[in-house]
Amino acid sequence: MTLQDIADKLVAHCKAGTEAEALETLYAPTAVSVEATAFDGGARETEGIEGLRGKHAWWGENFEVHGASVDGPYLHGPDRFAVVFAIDATHKSSGQRNAMKEVALYTVSGDKITREEFFYTA
Repeated sequence: MTLQDIADKLVAHCKAGTEAEALETLYAPTAVSVEATAFDGGARETEGIEGLRGKHAWWGENFEVHGASVDGPYLHGPDRFAVVFAIDATHKSSGQRNAMKEVALYTVSGDKITREEFFYTA
């Protein structure tokens, strides 16, 4: 697969709500995910597919999503692409609703996503 193929497939999964399938098909087993800040006492960096599954599960358990949009992908060189996410969500335990926007930068090696980094405003 080309970088464009991988990027397009990830965006399609995000738009369809099938991110779990994307983890299985597009990510390397040793992929790393890096958040801009740690949440709820967790680490900023998560390693491996099991860890990324755990991040997704944590998000689902802690947030109610009212709406979301995905913009991109934006390719950069031979091995990276970015996606812009806008999410309207309520933190379940606090009841605080926020409109969030973040940029995700993905690094690809050997036809698999090996790293994702998230950037957002505080």
